[in-house]
Amino acid sequence: MNSSRRDFLKQAGQLSAGLGLFAALPATSALAAPDKMFFEISLAEWSLNKSLFGGKMTNLDFPVKAKKDFGISIVEYVNQFFKDKARDTAYLKELMKRCNDNGVRNHLIMIDGEGNLGDTDKAKRAKAVENHYRWVDAAKFLGCKTIRVNAAGEGTAEEVKKAAIDGLRSLSEFAARQNINVIVENHGGYSSDGAWLASVMKGVNLKNCGTLPDFGNFCIQRSQDGCVKEYDRYKGTKELMPFAKGVSAKSHDFDEKGNEIHTDYARMLKIVKDAGFRGIIGVEYEGSKLPEDEGIRKTKALLERVGGTLS
Repeated sequence: MNSSRRDFLKQAGQLSAGLGLFAALPATSALAAPDKMFFEISLAEWSLNKSLFGGKMTNLDFPVKAKKDFGISIVEYVNQFFKDKARDTAYLKELMKRCNDNGVRNHLIMIDGEGNLGDTDKAKRAKAVENHYRWVDAAKFLGCKTIRVNAAGEGTAEEVKKAAIDGLRSLSEFAARQNINVIVENHGGYSSDGAWLASVMKGVNLKNCGTLPDFGNFCIQRSQDGCVKEYDRYKGTKELMPFAKGVSAKSHDFDEKGNEIHTDYARMLKIVKDAGFRGIIGVEYEGSKLPEDEGIRKTKALLERVGGTLS
């Protein structure tokens, strides 16, 4: 380990310890989720991707907006919005300060663009594993418990499965030394096949490697006209829940009663609860008909309404 990385990790440990003490303080926001729910609610940064890509806000603004505008005290970052800052100590300290000043807890970082851990080319897969090291370090610095990665690859289902097991095991072994989880979302291709991804998890067989079931990401094959082959979302979620270290409540459109029209949240949350899950469920609004803020509020309200009846 070189001295710069050693110094980075030392500061990460100090800040994480501080965050742990801070997170123990009671929430005061009137918008906080009801205590009786079996899960906590986080906000996935992707819900605000239009505002972020459009320059209306930055990654540094995200945790403050989550708390002040939505009453959500747990956040999930997307690395695309601070891609060159993974080892920028000054930047990460500023991000931590904004979290601490506003009573926000960091949960995970979603990683894209660093290579696929299921790449069937051994050299490319090894490079992808290495590319993720800095995000493990960043997660540790920020007090996150988890990074979300991609296990895609080109080849047959069995070929990619074998490669994904190898790539995930290598990265998970590295991440375990810092007590960071490595999780895979159903995120298109083979990973959106619940049985396939569950078999990958069984192959890796490490405590800190798991899944992030997403209610709406079960499209296995797409064309220019949209999804042409979709896996059953309820079946897939049930298959992924035994390995879940988080859940993504994807939403797009709502009816006049506030229900998501593509996913039966009552049915889905019952699957989540019946699996014994008692962790964090992230609001991830991805619709286009409603403004981002309204979509986030409707998704949060739906989670609270349905979650309250299941506790």
